[in-house]
Amino acid sequence: MISSVLVANRGEIARRVLRTCRDAGIATVAVHSDPDADAPHVQEADAAVRLPGAAPADTYLRADLLVAAALAAGADAVHPGYGFLSENAGFARAVLDAGLVWIGPPPDAMAAMGSKTEAKRLMAAAGVPVLTAVDPAAATEADLPLLIKAAAGGGGRGMRIVRRLTDLDGELTAARAEAASAFGTPPDQLEGSVFCEPLVEAGRHVEVQLLADAHGTVWAVGDRDCSVQRRHQKVIEEAPAPGVPDAVRSRLHDAARTAARAIGYTGAGTAEFLLAADGRFFFLEMNTRLQVEHPVTECTTGLDLVAWQLRIAEGAALPAEPPATRGHAVEARLYAEDPAEEWQPQSGTLHLLDLPGVDTRFAAHPAEAGLRLDSGVEDGSTVTVHYDAMLAKAIAWAPTRAEAVRRLAGALARARIHGPATNRDLLVRVLRHPAFLAGEVHTGFLEQHHAEVVAPDAKDDQDLAVLAAALADAAANRAAAPVLAGLPTAWRNVPSAPQTKRYRCGETEHEVRYRRTRDGLHAEDHPGVRLLSAEPARVVLESDGVRRTFRIARHGDSVQVDSPLGAVTLTAVSRFPDPTAQTAPGSLLAPMPGTVVRTAVAEGDTVTAGQTVLWLEAMKMEHRVTAPTAGTVAQLRVHPGQQVEPGTLLAVVT
Repeated sequence: MISSVLVANRGEIARRVLRTCRDAGIATVAVHSDPDADAPHVQEADAAVRLPGAAPADTYLRADLLVAAALAAGADAVHPGYGFLSENAGFARAVLDAGLVWIGPPPDAMAAMGSKTEAKRLMAAAGVPVLTAVDPAAATEADLPLLIKAAAGGGGRGMRIVRRLTDLDGELTAARAEAASAFGTPPDQLEGSVFCEPLVEAGRHVEVQLLADAHGTVWAVGDRDCSVQRRHQKVIEEAPAPGVPDAVRSRLHDAARTAARAIGYTGAGTAEFLLAADGRFFFLEMNTRLQVEHPVTECTTGLDLVAWQLRIAEGAALPAEPPATRGHAVEARLYAEDPAEEWQPQSGTLHLLDLPGVDTRFAAHPAEAGLRLDSGVEDGSTVTVHYDAMLAKAIAWAPTRAEAVRRLAGALARARIHGPATNRDLLVRVLRHPAFLAGEVHTGFLEQHHAEVVAPDAKDDQDLAVLAAALADAAANRAAAPVLAGLPTAWRNVPSAPQTKRYRCGETEHEVRYRRTRDGLHAEDHPGVRLLSAEPARVVLESDGVRRTFRIARHGDSVQVDSPLGAVTLTAVSRFPDPTAQTAPGSLLAPMPGTVVRTAVAEGDTVTAGQTVLWLEAMKMEHRVTAPTAGTVAQLRVHPGQQVEPGTLLAVVT
């Protein structure tokens, strides 16, 4: 029997494993990098071991340090979570060689599936349909479009779409670099770290959850659709996969069980398939670990998949048949990123994460028509640039798909999230989009519906939020004033000029001008608005006969306004701007904190507008920084490996 588990991971998945271990009476050990020293998963574990450093390569990707931590803390088992070394057969062997229990599949099964190219060869031999790989050196126009994929790992890292042969070499280089950063690929293995295959346009990403014991029983525990993706990373997942004919679903489950038996698989795993519009499907890969989206399967089956991982590792046998699925579950991944700015990751302090109506956190099944929240952060957590941008997963379960989707969309729309920008509005727009509601999903969904779901809303009601922010600010100033606080509101001896405040929302600057008199509020540009009450954190306005409450929170210069009209983030504009806070024309400033991966130009080079100047890596993804104008690179101020903060001057194009 396992008595103590070291969780070789961080964030949300570490907390998820810790919860099940606590329920089972198993002691827990966390590991942490220096930026994660005060993270929630560290505080919740019974013991914690420091991994010195910040970069994944120095911490969570160090198998030797993780094994040593388990031994030092007295753990007798290791759970890898997902990501990092969770699919690394060498790590699994190191754990077993140290006399510890590995809570995962046999290392040989992991090795067989660890390379997607080798996995496809094995699956083809077992009779599972696969796509034929394309040799990039021999690729022709007839092979386009192509999809470059990392041979190891998952999570969309190292994936690139190529539609022009002239782009192939550059994208191969970028994919190899990203795969090396995410999965610790040694430098001498970079050449074979990625491969190419035909891109199936408008295909669906459908996967089958597997559980297998050491006694020969293999379960196909339902299926999931994970087609709504950005940059080849999943955004919304649901179970069961909607609109799949029963005959196709049955063949998918059979193929998944065949894949598991072909490699002697045990534990929890996932067989992923690409489902074409004509009903054909092709094996993509097997994830030899727990999936990020496992909660939707737990909600529709009542199973605790982590608990079964522990039981199988202890030698327990599965019942003959898995439980039947019940109802429908939908999961949305909340990321600290800005979809409208090419998914740029965001960092900083998360002041508030409040999702209304949450019934359970990390539990296998919420209440009837319930809401589950799995998060790696809490109020006050710091979102760093070193790791994945996912903050939390919101999961809704209901008897029908329509009910589950509506519940999840409503909860996200009413959520209060203060701090770094997130993809919350995008998630709500996707969940309420007619095509999604009709089940018309595929891996190109976000590209097809970009204008409706990715592009920022032109919010007609931003002006009301600005007015509410100004009135709340005035109320706060009055409450803090030693004399005015005791005088009647709007008292004036003589008529006065209107109060003026300015706020910026994105690139738009708003100015609000208003007077408060004995007759009430007189706001320019808002003749039909009545002020019913104004407090520092709460303003009630009536517009065209409709009363709405605005909740206001201020964090430094950032002002967050939440109302039934939606959430609006404002930046208070100083009345006296800093004259030194200006940059020369043609300056390239770092849009986010990150590390310079490589540069594409040198000083003196001629560039065109939009040409790539360098790449920044943040939160394990690469981001292009492009020339703002055509001209000459007059200055290149950074070098590969250099860490930069937002606003750092990277280069100047004149």
